[in-house]
Amino acid sequence: MKRFKVHSPGAFTTVQDNGRFGYQKMGMPISGALDAFAFRVANLLVGNPAESAVLEITITGPRLEFLSETDIALTGAKMGMTLNDTLVQAWRSVRVKPGDMLEIHQVTSGCRAYLAISGGIDVPVVMGSRSTYVGGKLGGFEGRPLQADDVVNGLEARLLEAPRVLPNKWIPEHKREINLRIIPGPQDDYFDTGLETLLTTDYMVTPKADRMGYRLQGAAIERIPGTPASIVSEPSMPGGIQIPADAQPIVLLVEQTVGGYSKIATVITPDIARLTQATPGDTARFEKVDLAQAHKIYRDSEKKLQEIAASLTM
Repeated sequence: MKRFKVHSPGAFTTVQDNGRFGYQKMGMPISGALDAFAFRVANLLVGNPAESAVLEITITGPRLEFLSETDIALTGAKMGMTLNDTLVQAWRSVRVKPGDMLEIHQVTSGCRAYLAISGGIDVPVVMGSRSTYVGGKLGGFEGRPLQADDVVNGLEARLLEAPRVLPNKWIPEHKREINLRIIPGPQDDYFDTGLETLLTTDYMVTPKADRMGYRLQGAAIERIPGTPASIVSEPSMPGGIQIPADAQPIVLLVEQTVGGYSKIATVITPDIARLTQATPGDTARFEKVDLAQAHKIYRDSEKKLQEIAASLTM
């Protein structure tokens, strides 16, 4: 079913779901939504299955004309949204009808927003996912960001019986200074004072920040003399902190499969969303946790999402 027509695509708007797993050994990255919390809540707000595809909107939002009745919800970065020139709120469901014009504005805090529609966006499933991998020109809408005049389909779905609203206590703030919890390794033995440098330095997010990774700038993280500048390329996962030849950290994200630089530490999964909502000039600080703490933080984050799901479906 035709859901909407794109009048203006925004800066970089792609179709994303929860990711493409099982193909990294073939050089295919995970892709998927960078802010997993905002992605999952957007789907909850319109009553979708957790894996449903949404729009990931970066910095500046699109202008969309709806072609059929549907429920929508915008989460993530604070962008502002108008329906037929009337301001509507994010983090809640909104009913739209054929001919309605939705405009999502430029970000005022955070970096990426997520727009869910009833049933999810209907694009071909490629390797088990509807996510766009722009670098490989596959998945999503023809393997690319949306463009003006695209007509996007949605899957069949029942409309909500009543609007859904996320309570304010669960809406995250996107601050210019972010704290990221890390576990040392896997190559932390290549560094002696380097880990202390990482933990005591404020690092600035540079303009080289995208879905592959975020390059940071700050105090140099030096390797132990005699350790190799690079390693045999090995599989990489989102959150890995590479230290390349210039000694400035790079936090890897969802469109990287292998890396040949040593990784001093790994950002824990629940904190990756914080980084991916950062914009150039923001500051990142690192805090060390152990594996048991990381597991507890992850369990707590999943428990929070379960509580949110229960509260929205009462």
